[in-house]
Amino acid sequence: MHSVQSTNTNVDQHEIARFNALASRWWDENSEFRPLHRINPHRLEWIDQLASLEGKKVIDIGCGGGILAEAMAKRGAQVCGIDLAGKPLEIARWHAAQVDVKLEYADSSAEEWATKHHQHYDVITCMEMLEHVPDPSSVIAACSSMLKPGGWCFFSTINRNPLAYLTTIIGAEYVLRTLPIGTHHYHKFIRPHELIQMAENCGLQLIEKKGLGYNPITQNFRLIRFTGMAYLLAMKKV
Repeated sequence: MHSVQSTNTNVDQHEIARFNALASRWWDENSEFRPLHRINPHRLEWIDQLASLEGKKVIDIGCGGGILAEAMAKRGAQVCGIDLAGKPLEIARWHAAQVDVKLEYADSSAEEWATKHHQHYDVITCMEMLEHVPDPSSVIAACSSMLKPGGWCFFSTINRNPLAYLTTIIGAEYVLRTLPIGTHHYHKFIRPHELIQMAENCGLQLIEKKGLGYNPITQNFRLIRFTGMAYLLAMKKV
């Protein structure tokens, strides 16, 4: 089983700086974060259907400006969001106060938080984050450590193949400009079987997987069976 690091070494400082620079636009639904706003209702509904969020202790790893964390809190979960980018966390706290949603935010890595929260959470979400860290297996190990037996862990990331490169980098960043250029790096993408193996090594069992479909004309997303581009995994701790 992969060991959990105890320090904040599993971080790409260039990624942190980029998200800090974009922080003020996190809740602008017409900004670079528009895809996250449009994805959020679909992933929220899927998570809630499987894990029944109300009353559950939930942590959102790499929460950014709090789009998913806040939505889960509105469903009645006891939510904590953690991230190493300080400015998005400030925006997350500000927005939660504006809409009077109660949840906790903390500046921490998954590995550091796991050292003090062993088997503490019923549900863990780690969405659009693994492709931005040097060692995704370390984050997955931390998630497993924090999860109660029988708890749910949800991951989403991007498949590593030519189609994903064309749609996510060439299409979204250079052609449609729905994401800033440099948002993603192909070598950090993770194939589903690779992610599943890393998770199984940490005591997590795959329950369900979904692909993320996108219509460039309507600019709408939906969850689909095809996992050749972006995908989501629902796993339980055995």
